[in-house]
Amino acid sequence: MPLLEVRNVSKNFKGLSALSNVSVEIQEGEIVGLIGPNGAGKTTLFNVITGFTIPESGQISFKGEDIVGLKPYQICRMGLVRTFQIVKPFLDLTVLENVLAGAYNSASNRKEAVDIALEVLEFAGLADRKNDLAGILTIADLKNLELVRALATKPAICLLDEAMSGLNPKEIDDMLGTIKRVRSSKKVTLFIIEHTMRVIMNVSDHIFVLDHGEGIAKGTPSEVTCHPKVIEAYLGEGAETYL
Repeated sequence: MPLLEVRNVSKNFKGLSALSNVSVEIQEGEIVGLIGPNGAGKTTLFNVITGFTIPESGQISFKGEDIVGLKPYQICRMGLVRTFQIVKPFLDLTVLENVLAGAYNSASNRKEAVDIALEVLEFAGLADRKNDLAGILTIADLKNLELVRALATKPAICLLDEAMSGLNPKEIDDMLGTIKRVRSSKKVTLFIIEHTMRVIMNVSDHIFVLDHGEGIAKGTPSEVTCHPKVIEAYLGEGAETYL
């Protein structure tokens, strides 16, 4: 049974189709990439999965349970969490306090929440910034904080929305290393939106491709890069250089 299963999901906005009969399965332990042109419906799919948007039709199940219509906090408590392309820290709170907001998702008291928060901060290399206000962090540290706050909820699966956008090559490599350790050390399944093809092609077990709200391809990175519809809609010629 897939950990996360999306079946024939459609979503319209003022008569315009953002998603049309989209289906995708994610197995426990996988890293699955989600790619496509701007406006393809990638973030809308994340919003639908995590309860920020209700689909017009279709089914979404997590751990075998129907989650359509649940609130985002209810879905988070089940173990499905997401980050945002535009980071959303509490700027006037410290790094530790930001992460505590996620840790209380699973902690039963403050001591347990603090222990969880400190552990994930250490894991991601942010422990030395724990007393700094989030508002003074660099974009790279803010992206890291967004991921850490999600990990503090103790998820089974984490949806990452362009976690590496705005980062330089060195920062991308650092974030890529963290993401790989999330899967190997934290045993968290990952579903990743990313435009940095060097990253998504090398970290993903499978890739799902959206274009104009429709799924046009899915498969291994090598299969997707050779798919004529993907080359035409998104990658262009020479896509094999991303592998």
